[in-house]
Amino acid sequence: MTIDLAEGFKHLIERRNELAHLAKQQYKPLVNQIIVSDSRDSQQIKLTLDGLLDFCFDDEILLLYRKLCRHLYSFDPVAACYYVNAYREEWDEEGAHFGKNNQDNKQ
Repeated sequence: MTIDLAEGFKHLIERRNELAHLAKQQYKPLVNQIIVSDSRDSQQIKLTLDGLLDFCFDDEILLLYRKLCRHLYSFDPVAACYYVNAYREEWDEEGAHFGKNNQDNKQ
């Protein structure tokens, strides 16, 4: 039974990684288009961030998320802070991956 459970977890992790790969293929062009066009469409940006948040366990998705948060911050800092906090609550409660919180604590 332990082997079956381990195999089940392995399958779930593989599937999760496959979904993250598909998400990167879908979201990367969208994020780049938003930024290159200097879009100020908060609704579109928020929907994109909502979708990305589910995959922020992946380092490349996290980079897209951070990039889009920085763009959003340029014209809607309150919304950008909301999304930074949403990431921290979901994936990074100790502040080790988003921003410089971890470095600040070492000084």
